[in-house]
Amino acid sequence: MKDKLKFLQQRREITTGGGGPKRIEDQHKKGKQTARERLEQFLDPGSFVEVGTFVQGNLEDAGTNDIPLPGEGVVTGYGTVEGRLVYIFAQDFTVSGGSLGEMHAAKICRVMDLAAQNGAPLIGINDSGGARIQEGVASLDGYGKIFFRNTINSGVIPQISVIMGPSAGGAVYSPALTDFVFMVDDTSYMFITGPQVIKAVTGEEVTPDKLGGAATHNETSGVAHFRAKNEHECFAMIKKLLSYLPSNNLDNPPAVSPADPIIPADDLVELVPADPNKPYDVVEVIKRIVDGSELFQVQEHYAKNAVVGFARINGQAVGIIANQAKYLAGCLDINCSDKIARFVRFCDCFNIPLVTFVDVPGYLPGVHQEYGGIIRHGAKILYAYSEATVPQISVVLRKAYGGAYIAMNARSLGADLVYAWPTAEIAVMGPEGAINIINRREIEKAENPDEERKRKVAEYRQKFANPYIAAARGWIDDVIDPRETRQKLIAGLASLKNKFEDRPRKKHGNFPV
Repeated sequence: MKDKLKFLQQRREITTGGGGPKRIEDQHKKGKQTARERLEQFLDPGSFVEVGTFVQGNLEDAGTNDIPLPGEGVVTGYGTVEGRLVYIFAQDFTVSGGSLGEMHAAKICRVMDLAAQNGAPLIGINDSGGARIQEGVASLDGYGKIFFRNTINSGVIPQISVIMGPSAGGAVYSPALTDFVFMVDDTSYMFITGPQVIKAVTGEEVTPDKLGGAATHNETSGVAHFRAKNEHECFAMIKKLLSYLPSNNLDNPPAVSPADPIIPADDLVELVPADPNKPYDVVEVIKRIVDGSELFQVQEHYAKNAVVGFARINGQAVGIIANQAKYLAGCLDINCSDKIARFVRFCDCFNIPLVTFVDVPGYLPGVHQEYGGIIRHGAKILYAYSEATVPQISVVLRKAYGGAYIAMNARSLGADLVYAWPTAEIAVMGPEGAINIINRREIEKAENPDEERKRKVAEYRQKFANPYIAAARGWIDDVIDPRETRQKLIAGLASLKNKFEDRPRKKHGNFPV
């Protein structure tokens, strides 16, 4: 027995040693931790339990200490984050560049299955050079099995991808299928084809960072949802995200003790300008309403004309959606439509109530938007809100014009409660546009067309562009003092706590992708 225990200890040391001291040193020089160092930093101390420690592809040497690929280049298992169970894998770049082969994929699939069976979040730390070329189609089959599980588990357990190194070729599609993607400045890269291939095929020269770095995917492509300065900050952000999420689709989000906003609501009356053409920061509005004045934004750097993220109201986690008047006047465009729709669908998957703050002048006009498919992309918001069955409350802050008013979760689309501030203007279009159509001839014939236009605009705004017509028809539940918004939301969410909707049975809908 002593000899066998000694042999066990030797094998374990080789496996946990990864690619050896030299490759570990190289990893550190790149500003990256090893797979096991990352797990140790992220998970609660002493909580990690490894699964598949001695998995290997070459069975001829299974009874010896000759292990060419320790751990098959990936560490898999489970542990806790602030006391909550998570399943996790971390690719080990020190072993064959973290390349994915048949047994590497099998280890990942195993931990994915365990996560689904036990109703716990799955976290994947990606740091890989891609498919293990020498294994040929077996590695591609491994990717396919991972993609299948990403899809089957979607909406069942939260899936989080953490890019902490390269992720190229087919490897990028697993993160793309998960709920959230985190990237780290200077060390994270995602692309289908790398700079060398692009140069050879198209002649374009581009750096890895410019092509697929954290900034590119957080600001331009929208592939990533969060951007961190370093690995330590990244792990802190993941923990923050998990604090808002349930472990699975049958659980409710964790509740915490209520906290008043740090920023008082007294200046909400003045924060949103009465002039519909003046910009303001809707995040400042949200901070005066939610617990601790804290909003955890998702895709903060992408499609900035919309704000989405997580917050708490009276201790309850909620998903926040808002038009941002600081950018493009808060118009809906192609990118922000995708951003809003995806976030709404995630919250609905995991029983997170939706609170929408509306100030939208319409869809962004332009040939580029029409050619790019704004009709198709805008329909995603309509579909997402209509499909959602979680509690939904909308607050109209200022403008709510035309089809965009409907898209931002009007009563007809599924909102359970709709409130409006006195500054709300709910109409088919803005007064200026409406008057140019309705009163065009009168204005042209007037002695002073400019004065007549101003008079007609003021008249239209007073008669039609206000919240009281919608309230009179029952489409608005109440016109409220802005300072009462938090109390209204608390009461509304409490009343909707046991909301249940029975929808038609079907295999699935045909989402306008």
